[in-house]
Amino acid sequence: MEPAKLVVLGSINADHILNIAQFPLPGETVRGNHYQVAFGGKGANQAVAAGRSGADITFIACVGDDDLGLNIKKQLQHDKIQIDCIDTIQNETTGVALIFVNQQGENVIGIHAGANACLTKDKVTTYQQKIMQADAILMQLESPIETVQLAAEIAKKNNTKVILNPAPAQTLSDNLLSLIDIITPNETEAEYLTGIAVKDDQGAEAAAQALHDKGISKVIITLGARGVWFSEKGKKGQIIAGFKVEAIDTIAAGDTFNGAYVTALLEGKNDTEAIIFAHAAAAIAVTRAGAQPSVPWRSEIDTFLTQQE
Repeated sequence: MEPAKLVVLGSINADHILNIAQFPLPGETVRGNHYQVAFGGKGANQAVAAGRSGADITFIACVGDDDLGLNIKKQLQHDKIQIDCIDTIQNETTGVALIFVNQQGENVIGIHAGANACLTKDKVTTYQQKIMQADAILMQLESPIETVQLAAEIAKKNNTKVILNPAPAQTLSDNLLSLIDIITPNETEAEYLTGIAVKDDQGAEAAAQALHDKGISKVIITLGARGVWFSEKGKKGQIIAGFKVEAIDTIAAGDTFNGAYVTALLEGKNDTEAIIFAHAAAAIAVTRAGAQPSVPWRSEIDTFLTQQE
């Protein structure tokens, strides 16, 4: 039996990260240290998490015609991702995120979409065959919303499961929500989509129910260190706890969770098993610095899970 096919559609960024003592005031210059360029972007992070977890994955995305774009494509190939649907856009830069991290581990980020803005509906049409043949498509909201909408419509018509990680937070139309099979918001994003604050289990349950009412069959609300609230339409929701680890950097923890969860689901694991597998992947990621450099490989996830038994 050939493995289930996954398509990830989304953004690619180069993250320029600088550690500083405190954020500068307007007009102030501060000295920083540990400057690094790491590959990021929600789409790419989730694609890498799926690729390293063992998924059969094609990534639909855009990079600029610069050295960064070239290097990122090479790296993604090394991460076991099929890159024939990553378009290089002439006279455009690869997306960038400029990130300041203060001593408390908080960050402020400015993003330039660059080539990511060129991930238009035309690109979806060009690669629609890939979406039609896939078992699942995983998307986020760093791409133009009409692109996400069209990809979801094509997927729905062809029985391709639609998984949406609705980040960064924004309001979405009921039409788009009705096309989604599984949605994975964090507390903030869940509140954005439903108007219901997720402060406790009751809030999580009410928000999940509101999303079920919009036609979504499975809702996974990520709750940081507490784990996730998992709810299937028509059944009682529950917390599925994560693993306790010493976190040093939570960049890309959610992305790692999403990529690993979908991979496990496509391998035939049930939802609880898939969530625990994804918890393990995210737990390893938060013990390491950076976005993609922190994403674990399959053997590491399996070893981690064995150690927990």
